[in-house]
Amino acid sequence: MTAIETIEVAAEEGDLRLDRWFRRHYPGLKHGRLEKLLRTGQVRVDGKRARAGLRLAPGQRVRVPPQAVAAEPVPQTRRPVASKLDRDFVRSLVIHRDDDVIVLNKPPGLAVQGGTGTTRHLDAMLDALRFGKKERPRLVHRLDRDTSGALLLARSAAVAAQLGRLFQGRKVRKTYWALVVGRPEPAQGRIDLSLEKRAGPRGERMAGGDGSGKHAVTLYRVLEAAGPATAWLALRPLTGRTHQLRAHCAAIGHPIVGDGKYGGADAYLPAQEVARCLHLHARELSLPHPSGRGVLRILAELPPHMTQSWRLFGFDPELAGDPFAELD
Repeated sequence: MTAIETIEVAAEEGDLRLDRWFRRHYPGLKHGRLEKLLRTGQVRVDGKRARAGLRLAPGQRVRVPPQAVAAEPVPQTRRPVASKLDRDFVRSLVIHRDDDVIVLNKPPGLAVQGGTGTTRHLDAMLDALRFGKKERPRLVHRLDRDTSGALLLARSAAVAAQLGRLFQGRKVRKTYWALVVGRPEPAQGRIDLSLEKRAGPRGERMAGGDGSGKHAVTLYRVLEAAGPATAWLALRPLTGRTHQLRAHCAAIGHPIVGDGKYGGADAYLPAQEVARCLHLHARELSLPHPSGRGVLRILAELPPHMTQSWRLFGFDPELAGDPFAELD
């Protein structure tokens, strides 16, 4: 019979939940089976009974019973290896790097993860961002394929867990820039509109619900306008729903330029110089640094198509300041 194992929690596994630690070391052990082993005291941490949600600390010792050791392993699918071109490309996106996190300025058109018909995506390139670390960087939030801007990665499982709690606790401030059709009145406000998935002529999308959808809140401020035709908005989502900013802007009658999914034909400006691409950019991330060393604040430069539109309308990114400073 397979012997009992006792494994010491590694430094990079600190703050990892016990059930996720087992998933990493014993992928063939099903969650229900693990729960039974925990209930019966066969799994112990430093000699004591533990629950699945226990946060581990480096140096703790986990008792692993024979049933977990002998669990049938899950066949591992080989992760595709990124080409040298993609490795160089993803490294060129790095705008911040330290021992705990990496921040990329994601270009529009690049999917964060794979899906049906999506073979080239950021997740497949993350091995190129180890920069000497044993662990592969982890995505801790998402941006739509056509949304550009600041994307945060954790350089270890422990940091990913910390960042996950910051996002859940709404300790991460995100500011987006958007070019919208028309000029919202009033010039600043709060969009409080629940969202739910609905099927429509442009495919499945988020739309204002009747109260049964998911609660969603966005703050907005007009930074500059080019007459009544278009305006540059700063947007701060207070919740993190799918397509929240796109759906909210469309719901108040000012769709984001280039967003045909939510604005239809009304989302395009007649000026030929304005690209028919989504004009939505994750401009700023601000959060407590996971190391405890102050606040991490990252600004991501506009992508080329938005830079062109800003020049066309005479908007100056350097004059934006902090549009929501009074809230921080």
